[in-house]
Amino acid sequence: MVATPHCSQRYPTSPDAIEAAAAALRPDSPVELLTGAEVTHEMALRLADATLRRLTLGESRCLLLEVPLEPVVGPEFERCVGDLDDRGYRVLLAHPERAPAFREHPPRLRALVAGGALCSVTAASLAGGFGEAARWFGLELLRDGLTHSVDSDAHHATLRPPGLRMGLAAAASALPAMTARMDWLATDAPAALLADRALPDQDASTAS
Repeated sequence: MVATPHCSQRYPTSPDAIEAAAAALRPDSPVELLTGAEVTHEMALRLADATLRRLTLGESRCLLLEVPLEPVVGPEFERCVGDLDDRGYRVLLAHPERAPAFREHPPRLRALVAGGALCSVTAASLAGGFGEAARWFGLELLRDGLTHSVDSDAHHATLRPPGLRMGLAAAASALPAMTARMDWLATDAPAALLADRALPDQDASTAS
């Protein structure tokens, strides 16, 4: 499990604070607990590499970049993704299915993926937890092979708990041909990201 608290202007969480909290939790954790952060593009552009490298997922070069949830997102977001790529980061976009700017103009997101960015879809979105618009866009991203991991994005032990099964089951129900790719999305691809390996080949089957 990777703990990824927000690092933003509102929540300027530092690597030291994240690592201290994780150290306190590890003795009671039933699973291995790694650290990272969900970083906004404003903070990613502002932070020095010495700090930003400590906010990547585990010890990888993969940076979880928060996709803005505002209705209008300017071109500075794309410029940030390009800048991070030039600096050697592997950019994983957090919850793009919940971003109105990308839902209303999907070619923007497709262009980012074509340029090397990866997409993490929230499991709860696939189950309708963030509304029908997010659910349908999430399914579209799965169908078109634009999703590279499905993650819990948990924020609370009970109100918004960790878990993937409900979202994966909902996706498989809506897109039966996706069933063969669930292990890739939930296990194989995330493991490759954490190990800085190339993503394994996806199952040849696609949703129709």
